[in-house]
Amino acid sequence: MIQTVSATKIYKRGGEEVYALDRLSLEIKKGELLGILGPSGSGKSTLMNLMGLLDRPTGGSIDIFGLPVEKLSNKEREKLRRETIGFIFQQFLLVPTMTALQNVMLPMYFSGRQKARQRAQELLERVGLTERFNHLPSQMSGGETQRVAVARALANQPEILLADEPTGNLDSKTAEEVFSLFKDINRSGTTVVIVTHNTKMSAQLPRIITLQDGRMMDDVKKNAAFN
Repeated sequence: MIQTVSATKIYKRGGEEVYALDRLSLEIKKGELLGILGPSGSGKSTLMNLMGLLDRPTGGSIDIFGLPVEKLSNKEREKLRRETIGFIFQQFLLVPTMTALQNVMLPMYFSGRQKARQRAQELLERVGLTERFNHLPSQMSGGETQRVAVARALANQPEILLADEPTGNLDSKTAEEVFSLFKDINRSGTTVVIVTHNTKMSAQLPRIITLQDGRMMDDVKKNAAFN
């Protein structure tokens, strides 16, 4: 489903070249649930942005569903991203002047999806926010706003869900509840990739990729069945 071959991302800092990713190769299969770990500056978010088609590699290649994304036009990349990839960010990034229902409906508005309100209601119910349809983000707790962000990411029924530090701003109990949502989403067939510093969460994942200085240091797949 996702394959990177010697993916490299270089940023210019003054006269210096900084390797955010350095010839990184990996393969993620359909239906996997995995975590990406590493210290700050290790390349985790850069890799997430490349897999999510928010950025292009400086070198190497990235294939999504067998498509070499670096060769796609901006319009083709946007369409592929909108139709197949959902994003969840640490800072939630909800529109503050919109209700929970409106925030979840927003991506469906841009994609022209029918029955957006009905699906948004169903998604909010799925994440346990039946009583929060008409609440603004400022009227909800951190855990509730993150649940809205999860529902919004699922609006267009993505095949891939990318979550960048999704529990970083949550207390341990709420973080566990949100993580349980990811497990449920994965069981439904969605490929889920989580960037995290949460060691308790990562210990429960069936596959862990560890990055350091833009390179893959480890790729551990557990044999035990995932629950």
